[in-house]
Amino acid sequence: MLNDYTNAIGGGLLIGLASLFLFLSIGRIAGISGILWRSLSVKSGQESERLWSIVFVVGVCFGGWFLHVIADIPVPELVTENRWQIALSGLLVGFGTRLGNGCTSGHGVCGIGRLSLRSVVATSVFMLTAVLTVILMRHFLS
Repeated sequence: MLNDYTNAIGGGLLIGLASLFLFLSIGRIAGISGILWRSLSVKSGQESERLWSIVFVVGVCFGGWFLHVIADIPVPELVTENRWQIALSGLLVGFGTRLGNGCTSGHGVCGIGRLSLRSVVATSVFMLTAVLTVILMRHFLS
């Protein structure tokens, strides 16, 4: 059990340090949805914006896998049941991200760290929605 907490604390510290590094080095917020959007839709003349965004997205996609290979940590099993729920969940998260003008990494990690009231409200809404979704799925739709 201690190892689980150690991994969570270590992961949280790494996310915080990476977010701080990105902000201090190039002045950008480490909001994954915004970075992904930027990597796909940068206008002509802003190629450097697109380049760092693509590198960041690749790092997010393959960083965990790379750690599993280097540290020889077993990869968790993939969830294959209820694929329609997984697809619907992804679409709803994407919709919520656009509606809230940011995601949990942008608002929850970076925004709250900058003491942004807007981010505190957005993260509270994210978390309340997550709690209500778990209650609904576990107690009413299981």
